[in-house]
Amino acid sequence: MDPHRRTAVNEVAPPGRNLSPVSGQVGHLNGHRTSAMDAAEFHAASRRILDSINTVIDGKSDAARLALTVLLAQGHLLLEDVPGVGKTLLAKSLARTIDCTVSRIQFTPDLLPSDVTGVSIYNQATRQFEFRPGAVFANIVIGDEINRASAKTQSALLECMEEHQVTVDGDSYKLEEPFMVVATQNPIEMEGTYPLPEAQRDRFMARISMGYPDKDSEIEMLETHQATSPLAKLSAVVTAADVAAMIATVQQVYVSQAVKEYTVSVGRATRESPLLRLGASPRSMLQLLRAAKATAALDGRDFVLPDDVVGVAESVLAHRIILDRKASGAGETPNSVIRGILSRLPVSQDPVNSPARSSAAPAGLRRNH
Repeated sequence: MDPHRRTAVNEVAPPGRNLSPVSGQVGHLNGHRTSAMDAAEFHAASRRILDSINTVIDGKSDAARLALTVLLAQGHLLLEDVPGVGKTLLAKSLARTIDCTVSRIQFTPDLLPSDVTGVSIYNQATRQFEFRPGAVFANIVIGDEINRASAKTQSALLECMEEHQVTVDGDSYKLEEPFMVVATQNPIEMEGTYPLPEAQRDRFMARISMGYPDKDSEIEMLETHQATSPLAKLSAVVTAADVAAMIATVQQVYVSQAVKEYTVSVGRATRESPLLRLGASPRSMLQLLRAAKATAALDGRDFVLPDDVVGVAESVLAHRIILDRKASGAGETPNSVIRGILSRLPVSQDPVNSPARSSAAPAGLRRNH
């Protein structure tokens, strides 16, 4: 990989990369098991992250919370909106609140897959091939304007996002944990862009449309951000180990059988809807439930409610489904179809107090019955 290429930029060079080929199972944080946080620690850490991001992004607290939800649910985030609304700023803010390795890739038409994943170079001194890691070897990878790269380069992220590893010349290299891809794209400008294929979109747990700030937030931005970049004063408030512990806490959140059945019914309803040509995949059901568990944890609960599933359903599912032509011509949108499905689906009663609740529920976050 040419180190002078301007298409791939590492903002922070990840130190101490473990580039040994993969062998066997890998734990939560670089091969080490991580203990879950207690309720007070989890709340304090999440509050510090959100407060730091909100000092940079004015009037977008919901977007900041969803970004943190995706991180804790071990997913990847797609930020899609018009230029200048803070997509890259949100991605950078999230990355800087965590004391971990960060890289940024500027996707362009001439970007090569090896710029993303890395390449094996022949060392004449040792007469062996040596692996030079690409920009994807970091805890948080910011992919700016991801739809400007060719489908071949975009596909280099598929294995990274799904399996958290890179395979080059037959050898697989594990990526550091936690690992998250935050990608941005402009849905308006079509010249020189390559639409993300369905397989690529399905790898992203959630999609956020930032939208324009309200009047007061825009005035606040003009008053506080005109002199210097707000990122200049932003510093890390948690470590990568803290994030791994928060992820472990989310994994222990209890999900009743009724909530699982409700989640599956949402996915099946999208596949049976006459308004859709392509419904939600089984992978999306798993990611929907993971996002719901992270939402419950951020709300201070150790169990998932149907409302948690409903709260993240649009962000998790809307970018994965494809409208029927007639529905699109009638003015339907993916979001409106998801809202219609959620409004019609019955919700099972008493989703928390199932027979398995007493034995399966972890002790940690508080219980709000």
